[in-house]
Amino acid sequence: MISEFLSVAMLGLVLVCAVVRPFRLPEAAFAVPAAAVVVLSGAIPWAHVREEAGRLGPVIGFLAAVLVLARLCADEGLFRACGGWMARWAGTSPSRLLGSVFVLASAITAALSLDATVVLLTPVIFATAARMGVRPKPHVYASAHLSNTASLLLPVSNLTNLLAFTATGLSFTRFAVLMLLPWLVAIAVEYAVFRRFFAADLSAPPARSTPEGQPDTPWFAVVTVAATLVGFPVASVFDVAPVWVAAAGALVMAARALSRRHTSVPGIVRAASPEFLAFVLALGVVVRAVVDNGLGTALGHVLPQGTSLPALLATAGVAALLANLINNLPAVLALVPLAAPSGPGAVLAMLVGVNIGPNLTYAGSLATLLWRHIARRHGHDVRLKEFSRLGLLTAPAALALATVALWASLRLVGT
Repeated sequence: MISEFLSVAMLGLVLVCAVVRPFRLPEAAFAVPAAAVVVLSGAIPWAHVREEAGRLGPVIGFLAAVLVLARLCADEGLFRACGGWMARWAGTSPSRLLGSVFVLASAITAALSLDATVVLLTPVIFATAARMGVRPKPHVYASAHLSNTASLLLPVSNLTNLLAFTATGLSFTRFAVLMLLPWLVAIAVEYAVFRRFFAADLSAPPARSTPEGQPDTPWFAVVTVAATLVGFPVASVFDVAPVWVAAAGALVMAARALSRRHTSVPGIVRAASPEFLAFVLALGVVVRAVVDNGLGTALGHVLPQGTSLPALLATAGVAALLANLINNLPAVLALVPLAAPSGPGAVLAMLVGVNIGPNLTYAGSLATLLWRHIARRHGHDVRLKEFSRLGLLTAPAALALATVALWASLRLVGT
């Protein structure tokens, strides 16, 4: 009983502090001590700690490599060039700008993970909207929603996908093929709702300022990212983990940046965000303690079995609800062992829930929380009522239709 209470209390503390960020301390400042408490109190045995560390090790290594790769691509000017491409495509049309944001944010989220969209693309969207003289709200909200929704496509698009990828038993390519239709359907739903919800903002005439020239395309960064993406499915054929491919891409970019003195070794270490990596590991330990002390049993009674359409819809719904209650990372850590026995279809439906569902609330994903901080730094006040209304209009519809699309893909393609 004491172990159950202590585990839940520590998880609650970690999640609240991740949302509130008291004293502006990093998430790890609270998660690491919380993990130490559950370990030293005996709420989780050392064998399970080692098991969790072994499971999360490759995921954390991949995350570090992708963060470095995205940061160095930004230093090369990749995201500034994206802003130039968006502005050139949009001309003076806010609606065309929204379309270009959807395309680029979806592609960047899929290729470089949702963190790149939130941290690196969102400021570019603010700058592009200001340069065009259009209202930024539709385009900035799109970056938040697509950082979650557009992360369905690849195993490397989201930390949640990486955590569940091994449990699917699928190859990199098969995962992408099965998730392609749900990805397209979810993005299409988001786009349709955004066009209606922000109709007034999109129809407002732009007060266009003096146009700026198109930034040079950083071809080295573009080619490196493309080669890294090609490397993922190729490596999968030879049972090489994605972490090594991502590390190779990051190493190439780091060698170029160091040789040109655009960065330093400490700068690369900072780009890997070691405090966030420590947070992910500590969170995994705390969640494992909660699962061991009753959450796993409770969820086992709720999560349906099988891969029929009703079962997939229920699995996605439970995952979405849990993501909004305890955040999507703890949700996927808790649900993967329960969904895996039903096969890859159930695990993919769970991912639909934990990736799309967080658009309902601020606390659904760490990416949304980070996006809110970035928006506020740019002078954009995110109102809870408006965010929630938009979430209610997009998330349930996208969740349901994407799950139906997944069911169709499983029937057409198989696993």
